[in-house]
Amino acid sequence: MSLAHIQSCAEQGIDAPRVSVEVHLTGGLPAFSIVGLPEAAVRESRDRVRSALINAKFEFPRKKITVNLAPADLPKEGGRYDLAIALGILAASGQVNAAATTDKIFLGELALDGALRNTKGSLIAALSLIDKQTQLIVPAANAGEAALAPSVEVIGAAHLLEVVAFLDGQLALLPTSSPTKRASNGDGDKDLSDIKGQAFAKRALEIAAAGEHNILLFGPPGTGKTMLASRFADLLPDLSQQQALQSAAINSISHEGIDVDKWRQRPFRSPHHSASAAAIVGGGTRAQPGEISLAHNGVLFLDELTEFDRKVLETMREPLESGQVSISRAAFRNVYPSRFILIAAMNPCPCGYYGDVGEGYAERCRCTPDQIKRYRAKISGPLLDRIDMHIEVPRVPQDVLSKPAEEAALTPVIKQNVMQARQRQLDRQACLNSQLFTKQIDVQCKLDAESTKVLSTATLRLGLSARGYHRILKLARTIADLDAAPAIMQVHLMQAIQLRSLDRAIN
Repeated sequence: MSLAHIQSCAEQGIDAPRVSVEVHLTGGLPAFSIVGLPEAAVRESRDRVRSALINAKFEFPRKKITVNLAPADLPKEGGRYDLAIALGILAASGQVNAAATTDKIFLGELALDGALRNTKGSLIAALSLIDKQTQLIVPAANAGEAALAPSVEVIGAAHLLEVVAFLDGQLALLPTSSPTKRASNGDGDKDLSDIKGQAFAKRALEIAAAGEHNILLFGPPGTGKTMLASRFADLLPDLSQQQALQSAAINSISHEGIDVDKWRQRPFRSPHHSASAAAIVGGGTRAQPGEISLAHNGVLFLDELTEFDRKVLETMREPLESGQVSISRAAFRNVYPSRFILIAAMNPCPCGYYGDVGEGYAERCRCTPDQIKRYRAKISGPLLDRIDMHIEVPRVPQDVLSKPAEEAALTPVIKQNVMQARQRQLDRQACLNSQLFTKQIDVQCKLDAESTKVLSTATLRLGLSARGYHRILKLARTIADLDAAPAIMQVHLMQAIQLRSLDRAIN
């Protein structure tokens, strides 16, 4: 047989389209060519495959070898096709049982000695095979990752020789079991009770966790903004299997990869303020996912928000609204999910002490009104409008700091309240309050006549946009759910209005 067909998978965003590796051996001068829109790393497979076959003591055919990666119009990149190309050559030259390669997908990069190296994207390949009677053969280093996909038989191998022996029936390679360990969302040693005072901010975090609302913390330096944000993930319920697989699939194609022991843990991303737009929303020549996609189903924490480049922050406006980001290039378009809870922290002015109260602090700020205005103008109105809550985190009084921290754990209590409030939302409308559309808001967030009058007055005085108006209604609905109230009452609405401090400060 001089023609062989081996199946593999490409990487196109979080999709893994099937690729047929066709190998044809013909007479003539020895040559080795790869066609089918291969990029540089794929073209270099010729040298890796040749050395791997020779070092593994196989006969490298002294013929003209043509490898076609179909479909021809799909760009191919990386070393993921090495194993499939090597097996295609062995099958075409009769050195391996070609019939045994059917109903199998092969993925893996070869070392020069034939060892199989870690290859990113194994999980998305496995997810594309759910409910299909197909085995997935991957490097042993990727077997645990790929086995996260349910109902997919994953075989891990460490060397090309193991794969050939498995296909010839000389070696039994058992399917890899899916990891059963479930990681908690955060560090169990950290608790909200570690932070002294800041009861209002803690309540705001509870509301944010219950309805998946974005939140901005602002106040003088050293008041606990970063500590509050770092403990927020512990308030969120554990990821469902579907959510965990979505987040893990994005990590699978990133440069970081997946920690199999923590795949059920909520993502918590905290990029430095020097990050570029491509690092935050995704991009590059291969349109890789950015921080907002790596934070999908989790938390994105932007500390020192005003230090980020304004153009970088503006790129987040559409993903915050739609829950996904589309990265287009001339030859392709990748769409990544990016539904996350945004927690941002900032100082109130350039020096950080504007509005600071207490003995020794009142006269600390030397910023002029123009400086403060320019500083806050780094956050545009449309972006601020997409942040549900603006919470002031003031300095903690000295008498509160001197008291011992509470011994009773606060985080488990709040987490239980959050889980109950979320369940009420899911039972009522099959989604969380932050995801309500306009028509759903009209049904689920009805107000009585007096509350409607209060909200109308607040909208006029604060100059709220339609988006701000609806976000207050969503917040009020979440507060009502935390109180187990069947309808929004005036007290819930007043609390929601109070949670948008910067609207009052600007107006």
